[in-house]
Amino acid sequence: MTANEMPPMATPRVAAGALFFDNEGRVLLVRPSYKDHWDIPGGYVEPGESPRAACAREVQEELGLAATLGPMLVVDWAPAEHEGDKLLFIFDGGSLGAKQERDIRFADGELTEWRYVRAESLEQHGPPRLARRIRTAIAARSNGVSAYAEHGSAI
Repeated sequence: MTANEMPPMATPRVAAGALFFDNEGRVLLVRPSYKDHWDIPGGYVEPGESPRAACAREVQEELGLAATLGPMLVVDWAPAEHEGDKLLFIFDGGSLGAKQERDIRFADGELTEWRYVRAESLEQHGPPRLARRIRTAIAARSNGVSAYAEHGSAI
């Protein structure tokens, strides 16, 4: 079979992010300088890189933290109108202690601030689909399982 005979297949962009918590169960959100909403730390996977490795690299680049990532919480099929197909992974970053919080540095200038947010306040900081994805990840972590989602909602 030649390349021209191959059926069409998805070639999604792949991104990975980490969900960090404080001792009250709130999640860490960051404010990217290039977006009009808050997000979780993370970014796109580079060619040949695994989603887990990309997540750890992005956390190091964005926050200056060497994260020990826990299990994958969610993989989300999340196509975007102007960006095409996307697969988004969220890994459990665990709880940050006071020393780690003090060590947060916006090394590459992509982020301007960070804060902890309660799950019920996520829509005030980002699009509904992101809020659904984060809530799906929180539920997966609470249940000790990984979840598959589409557009942020567990299936």
